[in-house]
Amino acid sequence: MAFETYPLPKDLPRPPETVLVNITPQETRVAILEENNICELHIERNSEHSLVGNIYLGIVRRVLPGMQSAFVDVGLERAAFLHIMDIVEQRQNPESNQRIEHVLFEGQTLLVQVIKDPINSKGARLSTQISLAGRFLVHLPQDEHIGISQRIDNEFDRHTLRERLNALLPETACHGYIIRTSAENASDAELQADVDYLTKLWGNIQHQAKVLPPESLLYEDLPLVQRVLRDMFNNNTHEILVDSRQNFARMKHFAEQYVQGAVEKLQRFQGERPLFETFGVEAEINRALQPRVNLNFGSYLIIETTEAMTTIDVNTGGFVGARNFDETIFKTNLEACHAIARELRLRNLGGIIIIDFIDMMLEEHREAVLQELAKALSFDRTRVTLNGFTRLGLVELTRKRSRESLKHILCEPCPTCQGKGSLKTAQSLCYEIQREIVRESRRFDAREFRIIASPKVIDMFLDEESQSLAMLIDFIGKPISLSVETAYTQEQYDIVLV
Repeated sequence: MAFETYPLPKDLPRPPETVLVNITPQETRVAILEENNICELHIERNSEHSLVGNIYLGIVRRVLPGMQSAFVDVGLERAAFLHIMDIVEQRQNPESNQRIEHVLFEGQTLLVQVIKDPINSKGARLSTQISLAGRFLVHLPQDEHIGISQRIDNEFDRHTLRERLNALLPETACHGYIIRTSAENASDAELQADVDYLTKLWGNIQHQAKVLPPESLLYEDLPLVQRVLRDMFNNNTHEILVDSRQNFARMKHFAEQYVQGAVEKLQRFQGERPLFETFGVEAEINRALQPRVNLNFGSYLIIETTEAMTTIDVNTGGFVGARNFDETIFKTNLEACHAIARELRLRNLGGIIIIDFIDMMLEEHREAVLQELAKALSFDRTRVTLNGFTRLGLVELTRKRSRESLKHILCEPCPTCQGKGSLKTAQSLCYEIQREIVRESRRFDAREFRIIASPKVIDMFLDEESQSLAMLIDFIGKPISLSVETAYTQEQYDIVLV
């Protein structure tokens, strides 16, 4: 049935990972390779740190009952956004249907945490439910329950981990925790160290909230080089290559204190060529900025992103290798599943994603493609919800958006086309200019009109549109001269009244 959530498998063995850490004075870049294919890229620039995880003492500026949300100042360029569903009282009692105007008031100060970076013109998104990430645990100081990562699906292991953590917590403790996947092989001493660290951290944040003024930053998440070890290192990590001697020493010191299993995997890269170039990452980054993704045997994807959603179109291209047409389509769609999952991670595409697979006549082919897509998506660290085929043969999925996409980080709208991806033709500009001259001739009694435009537009007036220009001169009864401005883009022009 359309739009039913399709389950993602949880027990698939993950492929071995290689983590590449490239550090320059301006930015840190982390690439994750699975079987020598880049599947994730994280970029943190010194001038543009991610805000996700930061905790602020905010002040409520506006409460919007109609939207059940509020704007909160936390000292950023734009006011941040807080929805009723991200307020801790509502999240702990989802059936209560509280009204935001009954919970917040203008001028109120409250502790908030960033859960989404500012994206485009939108401010950061906030939550009043605080979470503090450690190596093995996530501390939820406002909750009282112990949760366990869904990736740990063995019931005996889940029960054992919960009992072990309960035994380590003091009897008076009433704070909640989430046990992360990395805790499966953690010792009691490591779990206890995480509990102590997170408890001390929360105590320091509470103290800062009492002594600092509103709009103050109370806690900032770790820089990317340390989050690599805390959040990305796992049992499948084969090696972590770092190309900076100074930061390699820092990462090793951090690993010895908090992520001891990563120490032996850390290596300093000293190749003749740059790290990313050696592993072909630079070329992959440039490819990930293009809408077309070539697959094997001539088939390809077209990925287009808009403000509302991302669409992915699967095409057979020149692939005709199977025994019959149905088999060709089926094989193309199967191959596209893994490429799509990889591109979502590499480009960090979030929100609503619509996939237009090539139409398949057989129901078993559609089911097999959906299973293959679910399998490929199960390796994503970001939460993904997959739905079945709709009546139009489209597959809809959502991927949690918490930071800017790769394209938004590395690119900006084209100044020539203003991000449209297309330009008016020179002929269209000629006709637009002529219409404007007619309007101006009725308003002003000019002696002469001069058109200043790009070389291509002027060439069009001198060649193909010379007759229409002559007709315009006769119509307005005034001379029109042409002037080339090489600095103008194709859509730029001026009409000067002489």
